[in-house]
Amino acid sequence: MQFDTRPAAYAVIIRDAEILLAYWKQDGREGWTLPGGGLDLAEHPVDGCRREIQEETGYDAEIGAMLGIDVGHWPSEVRLDGGERDFQSLRLVYDATITGGELRHEVNGSTTHAAWIPLDEVAELNRVSLVDAGLRLYRERPLNGKLSG
Repeated sequence: MQFDTRPAAYAVIIRDAEILLAYWKQDGREGWTLPGGGLDLAEHPVDGCRREIQEETGYDAEIGAMLGIDVGHWPSEVRLDGGERDFQSLRLVYDATITGGELRHEVNGSTTHAAWIPLDEVAELNRVSLVDAGLRLYRERPLNGKLSG
């Protein structure tokens, strides 16, 4: 079976019982997500993660341990970009810390703004599944990088 694959890198950034999230809005869908995104051609995931955090939030970050990989699958008939083949996203999730910069909104990107959200409010947010997967990876830290069940 032929399908399209997109590698991406995202960060779980937690500070003072809050998580840094970006608000994604694209092709009629929206929700809170982890800062990060698709890798450029030949870009290392650590570099791409750092770049995406800076673009989406204004912050400089140190990328720490890889927490795991989240795999997304969208059949061709539900793809937002009109692609004709099934789509698979390989989302590498890292632990990260802020090292500098100031919170600001992304310009001309797929996210509209970023914010520090109290961890105990995340469950009530309109969010993409990656947020829950990232938090589980952060808490569980599976040795093989794969969430069970």
